[in-house]
Amino acid sequence: MNQEKVELLAKKAEFEQRLKKIQIDVASGLSADSEERATELENYDVLIEIARVTQQELESIEKKLQQLDE
Repeated sequence: MNQEKVELLAKKAEFEQRLKKIQIDVASGLSADSEERATELENYDVLIEIARVTQQELESIEKKLQQLDE
């Protein structure tokens, strides 16, 4: 296995782990405390954007891996 593929697979695993953590955070729901809930709602939008960008990076890595396998 060449070095580029090894690096891409490592990045893929990192991004998959990051996306899984984000999904867990989003699915955990909101706090009962109104002040805490307000902060969580602000962070929610940020988490969604990070998840979107992470998913795009994963798709890019998948394409590069497919190209290497051809």
